Amino acid sequence: MTHVPKGSAAEGPYALAIDPKRAAWTYSSLRVVELPPGGSHSFATGESEWIVLPLTGGCTVHAEGEIIELLGRESVFSGASDFAYVPRDTRIQIASGVGGRFALAGAKCERRLPARYGPAPEVPVEHRGSGTCARQVRNFAAADTFDCDRLIAVEVITPGGNWSSYPPHKHDEHRPGVEAELEEIYYFEIEGESGFGYQRVSPSREGGTDVLAEVRSGDAVLVPDGWHGPSVAQPGHAMYYLNVMAGPGDEREWKICFHPDHTEGYR
Repeated sequence: MTHVPKGSAAEGPYALAIDPKRAAWTYSSLRVVELPPGGSHSFATGESEWIVLPLTGGCTVHAEGEIIELLGRESVFSGASDFAYVPRDTRIQIASGVGGRFALAGAKCERRLPARYGPAPEVPVEHRGSGTCARQVRNFAAADTFDCDRLIAVEVITPGGNWSSYPPHKHDEHRPGVEAELEEIYYFEIEGESGFGYQRVSPSREGGTDVLAEVRSGDAVLVPDGWHGPSVAQPGHAMYYLNVMAGPGDEREWKICFHPDHTEGYR
């Protein structure tokens, strides 16, 4: 299932639980855990590295003998958040005095890097596109901004009525210096209770992924292959999405190929 509506991939303590088995791929994972005030959650990281990213609220992350305090944020629309990186082969606990909702972005990996803190003021914020294709990209764990083994993760804010993830692009082939093979998860939140958006993924090969989904807060879209974009925000309702990516390449890099029919004047 490429479009994952809210609640359809809930499991145990997770409002959303996408792992390689469920996605029918090898590397990328995403979980969303909701904690009440005073609540906590523990899990074993297994063969994956993880980033704990507050969507709402703050928390304390205990990992590798480290205590990492995350101030978090009021909502995904209020600005970039601080975050915590935790390595594979350990056990972590997330505890929240105020409660909140927390994304756990993961990637199966080989290297075991140290647990550490990612400060919100150090998150590079990029303003990409113009006019009705303008959007804000928060490159908190982009390939060239924060060290991970395989995990790449960024956030995008698309103003109401705008298109993002445009021109359509792909990263489903290994072509050195041109394109990197990456599995990708989009997780959406839409401003306002009735807000919605649309996500398009079109085939880049015969029999490839083909979906046009109406997305609402809590939905996800899986991109194992194909041209993805545009992501379209309803007028009057800003769209947020978290992109989680990982792949088999020897180098951790984000190299994409734009659709040749949609590139003129829109990068």
